[in-house]
Amino acid sequence: MKILIVEDEPKTVQYLRRGLGEQGYSVDHARDGVDGLHLALTGAYDAIILDVMLPGLDGVGLLKGLRAAPNDTPVIMLTARDTVEDRLNGLGAGADDYLVKPFSFLELLARLQAILRRGRAQQVPHVEVADLRVDLVARRATRGKRKLNLTAKEFALLALLARRQSEILSKTVITELVWDINFDTDTNVVEVAVKRLRAKLEAPGEEKLLHTVRGMGYVLEQRDETPA
Repeated sequence: MKILIVEDEPKTVQYLRRGLGEQGYSVDHARDGVDGLHLALTGAYDAIILDVMLPGLDGVGLLKGLRAAPNDTPVIMLTARDTVEDRLNGLGAGADDYLVKPFSFLELLARLQAILRRGRAQQVPHVEVADLRVDLVARRATRGKRKLNLTAKEFALLALLARRQSEILSKTVITELVWDINFDTDTNVVEVAVKRLRAKLEAPGEEKLLHTVRGMGYVLEQRDETPA
């Protein structure tokens, strides 16, 4: 999942980037409201974490512009001010939740997961490919009766491939959606991640589901290997 952070405080940005990255989220960042609104309107984000006090355009102004577009991406607002009026201004402008600084990352994560569940209520909660089941809500995967012990990035990679099963995804697409839009695509991080995921996904004797398409990328699908 892809998250946009609109925040001008470097320490907060670093804190959120590290924490969300460890949870398997891909993160983009804008330092002011003008750039933040542009990214929010042109990017495909699952949620936005938005500071109220921003240079150029404040968070409430950004949110009003976003909702007027219209754009219904879930938004959590961050602020150092904890008054009823401040909360009402943010919620009235279209925020889905409101968190006061300083905040616990665990609380932010819980609220983020809650609005993502609400925002994706219309989507299927799990994907199945042969005997592989990927639970997109609980963030776990099983192969038959075997639980797959995946890292956050491995699960993010598997979830992407599962959601778009039978579609060949290039290394560039994978790095943008699983890691970061500006990730250095010259690195072999995708090959390494696929190799590790495949080792956990396909035990000896199990059907092959994760396939490499030479010169194009990777695809997750069940194939009929029976000779004609």
